Amino acid sequence: MLRRVLAGVLAFLTLASLSACGYNRLQSQDEQITASWSEVLNQYQRRADLVPNLVNVVKGYAAHEQEVLTQVTQARAQVGQVPMTPALIKDPAAFKQFQAAQGELGSALSRLLVVAENYPQLKADGVFRELQAQLEGTENRITVARNRYIKAVREYNTTVRRFPSNLTAMLFGQGLKPNFTVENEGAISRAPRVEFGAPAPAQ
Repeated sequence: MLRRVLAGVLAFLTLASLSACGYNRLQSQDEQITASWSEVLNQYQRRADLVPNLVNVVKGYAAHEQEVLTQVTQARAQVGQVPMTPALIKDPAAFKQFQAAQGELGSALSRLLVVAENYPQLKADGVFRELQAQLEGTENRITVARNRYIKAVREYNTTVRRFPSNLTAMLFGQGLKPNFTVENEGAISRAPRVEFGAPAPAQ
């Protein structure tokens, strides 16, 4: 009986010690990062899914803008070559590749939408306007999801580095998580411009 009581007390003290050293906080923050990252991936996938339809609509009005259309298509293909999985946040090199591919797609979409400004009939097309609205909404969702991820990683990384929770992190092999880099932050935090002026009056 005494042995059971002592075992219970020891287990309680061990749990209390782990909790005091940040173990539970690390687990909670790690789960928050995973959930936030899943939403980032979801919104980037939503954007990638819009690209083929957008390219086809633009092609119908501006087929000779082949260079820009090709750039968008190639950027979309590059995004498809990076596995969009939760494992990305455990591999800094893959995370960097993901950032680069998404940044290139964002830039290519920006160029495509600038080209669309030169085609009043395209801007007046109902399908194009609907795709433009969906893209604008998706870019806003990407920004929100990415900001939540950045905040979750900042909180987790602070816990991993702060004493005494850093000892717990080392004990359980929990290291820093990759975040969006400062050099890319300015570019990737700006959604491509998708506002269009009113269609030119008919002649």
